[in-house]
This record gives sequence, structure tokens and C-alpha cells, in this order.
Amino acid sequence: MGTLNDILNTAQQRARENHLSYAGCLTPSEAQQVRDEVQTARLVDVRTRPELELVGRIPGAAHIEWAFYPDMRPNPDFLAQLSQQVDREAIVMFICRTGGRSHNAAAAATQMGYTNCYNVLEGFEGATDAASGQRGKINGWKMAGLPWSN
Repeated sequence: MGTLNDILNTAQQRARENHLSYAGCLTPSEAQQVRDEVQTARLVDVRTRPELELVGRIPGAAHIEWAFYPDMRPNPDFLAQLSQQVDREAIVMFICRTGGRSHNAAAAATQMGYTNCYNVLEGFEGATDAASGQRGKINGWKMAGLPWSN
């Protein structure tokens, strides 16, 4: 792994290459390194409560649901809850199951005035395995061996 500046520069380059509105995209390992090195950085898990309960959670992460299970109805209070829990100047890293909802959360937070939003690529569980259709075997936070608990 590189220095913090190397990691953030790479993440920002990914955002530029993909024409994203937010600061950048981090791999799970990069996100953990940012957490380790920047005391004020916040990881915001946007998965549903059942996902946390059934699949696992990341210690120290803030939890703000992007959408509610089972119908995945958008959380109308997401941005208000974010502003109550996370400083607008902090490095804010959003994570979900595979990177889709966290992408949307990073974009929405950026539009709201957060200046350092990052999406955690691959998410908590990662892509599905072609052979079994299961997650958690190819990539993602869990597969990277990063801290999590049931």
C-alpha cells in the first residue's frame, strides 16, 4: 500500500476517469488505511439493518440506511442524518453491499456540500461468484480480511 497521498490521488484519478461527481473511489484496503491514518475520516455504511444483522458490520462505522428493506424505499432523511453524524469537511467513505448504493450516497452528499466523499468499491460483500452465485468469495471488505463482526 502507498502513502495516504498516493491512495487519495489514485482514488481521485479513478473518479476523474469515470466522470464521477464526488472526490474518489477507494478499494476496501485503501479505505481501511485511510481510517487508520486519518483520525477524523468516517466510514458510513449505507446498507439496511437486516444486511448488518445477517451479513455483518464494520466496527466503528456510522450506519445510515440509504434505503429501507424489504422494498428498498429511499430513506428521505438520509442527508439530514448524515449532517447530524458527520462533519462536512471530513473524509467520508461510503460503503454498501457491492458499491452501488454507496456510489449514490457519495454523489448525494457531494451535492449537499460535503467536499471529500469517496465510494468504497466492491462494497462489504463484493461481486458474485460465477460458479455459485454467492458473494464474499471474489472481492469486497470481508474477502480483503478487514475488520468486521457479526
